[in-house]
Amino acid sequence: MRQTLLWFKFVVVLSSFIALSSHAETSSRAGDKQDAQAWLRRIHTAAQTLNYSGTFVYQQSNQIRTSRITHLLEGRNEREKLEILDGKPREYVRNNEEIICYVPELKTLLVEKRVTQDVFPAILAANPADLAEHYHIRKAETGRVAGFDCQSVVLEPKDNLRYGYKLWAEKTTGLLLRAQTLDERGEVVEQIAFTQLAIGNVDRAKVKPSFANTAGWHVEYAEMAAVTLTGWSVKAIPSGFRKIREMKRIVSDTPAPPEQASNRVAPVAARPTQREVSQIVYSDGLAAISVFIEPISQSRTEGSMQQGAMNITGKRQGDFWLTIVGEVPAAAIKQVANSIEFKPR
Repeated sequence: MRQTLLWFKFVVVLSSFIALSSHAETSSRAGDKQDAQAWLRRIHTAAQTLNYSGTFVYQQSNQIRTSRITHLLEGRNEREKLEILDGKPREYVRNNEEIICYVPELKTLLVEKRVTQDVFPAILAANPADLAEHYHIRKAETGRVAGFDCQSVVLEPKDNLRYGYKLWAEKTTGLLLRAQTLDERGEVVEQIAFTQLAIGNVDRAKVKPSFANTAGWHVEYAEMAAVTLTGWSVKAIPSGFRKIREMKRIVSDTPAPPEQASNRVAPVAARPTQREVSQIVYSDGLAAISVFIEPISQSRTEGSMQQGAMNITGKRQGDFWLTIVGEVPAAAIKQVANSIEFKPR
């Protein structure tokens, strides 16, 4: 009897220990998840509120592009300059919601309103709790990027219709210094990272355009407007993706003669043709899928292609040409393309 009682006590104590260990492990996992989500919130806030200037490299397959970004927040006034450092010079200067693109070889200014806020390092647009519904979020290792100590956070997709991500945030400020897009094998599809960076004490002159005298330059205003595209619907958008905007824009196609086709510089006498394109944008807070819709006006070949993390499909649907573009796996683009419906009203 005594042996039976001792054995019973042992079982009870062992069960309690296992239960406590399990509870501690569950609590630890919950704590890690909350900590990882807190890092995502810091990443989101830092890109909008900090002053910084640095050079970053975007790598997609065997292509590498270098840019420089300067961000300055003065009170409620947010200013930013993005300089393209490879190929033909381009500058994008933003003052709050207005963006001016400087195209020096054409002596042209392109003026438009900002419609997205996902320019690196400001790539997060969703509440981390919402992202947690479709990604497993966890802290990973620490390391260094551009000379700064960083904490990495991994987002692993819960389905095969989105990529995974590994984000490296500067430990003191939370500013995103490197972002990697990962395929289903965990291999890097594309990445973007600072190679040189200064945080704080940004000279106001750095957000001014490099082209001081633009007298005589052609000014072109982007013709776009928010609309409600009645009749169009996507029946099988991947879970977690929400419609964030519908718009129409005027796209100009400037013809170039054969001898100038390589650099796309049209002669002065060439008259651009214009076409109206509608766009529906969906996002899960990290990735975006766009459906472009336009009347068929020329012969096109249906098909699909991939550029880094970007998958693109073009197809005819009735009297319309659809282009589906997204920073998602090909399976997601195919699912969206096959579920688009148009019911005239």
